[in-house]
Amino acid sequence: MSKVWFVTGSTRGLGRAIVEAALQAGHRVVATARNPEGLADLADTHGNAILAVPLDVTDAEAAEAAVASALKAFGRIDVVVNNAGYGNIGSVEDTDLADFRREIETNLFGTIIVTKAVIPVLRAQGSGHIIQLSSVGGRIGAPGRAGYSAAKWGVEGFSEVLAREMALVGVAVTVLEPGGFRTDFAGASTTIREGRPEYDAVVGAAARMQRDFDGRQPGDPVRAASVVVQIAAMEKPPLRLALGSDAFRALVEADRGRLEELQRWQELSVSTDFASA
Repeated sequence: MSKVWFVTGSTRGLGRAIVEAALQAGHRVVATARNPEGLADLADTHGNAILAVPLDVTDAEAAEAAVASALKAFGRIDVVVNNAGYGNIGSVEDTDLADFRREIETNLFGTIIVTKAVIPVLRAQGSGHIIQLSSVGGRIGAPGRAGYSAAKWGVEGFSEVLAREMALVGVAVTVLEPGGFRTDFAGASTTIREGRPEYDAVVGAAARMQRDFDGRQPGDPVRAASVVVQIAAMEKPPLRLALGSDAFRALVEADRGRLEELQRWQELSVSTDFASA
């Protein structure tokens, strides 16, 4: 069955791949971006099946206007993909507060803003699926990416709460956690600062890996987009899904380590209860 998709950050990377996969699967797509001119070729190919809409996800009024444009064109919204985001590399000490705020505004508040704009539509329909693009860095603190990880951890917590609320009105929520994919995210989209020698073992290493790894990441964005289309068709989709073999391995190892640490300190943890408890 054809659905109406609403995708942010649509002009490149995973966003672009998701738009193309949804169109190829016969869906209609509202593709949003700060500069939607980059979607002109898709409009030429797919005609009225795609609506390109300008959207800065940090602008709540623009998000509401984009949702209104989607409803005017297609009458409903079925799948929302909050993809827009970016992540720079630098130490906590050398990342100024303005940079922290910009990353958190885009990656976290942008997700919240667009989600809030679409909730009334999905609630009234009694159906829909919100798909949030998090990251391995949303479950594992990524050295050199404090702003990005802070935002993506926020997306994870926000979305877990959202899923419990939306389940009451027939709307599903899925959080995607990609590892390394061959997109522009690791190239022009990233500002890289090796920073001070004191932090070279983690921040400098992250910067060097980013440069050396670009173009050799294991993740295929076309295959990832195909998985997103599959998830959107599921009656009972997962709450969380790692994307990529590197993401899967890293998250398994991290979760195992967290459980071991939790159990190791159990006695100290429970010692804080009242004695009568």
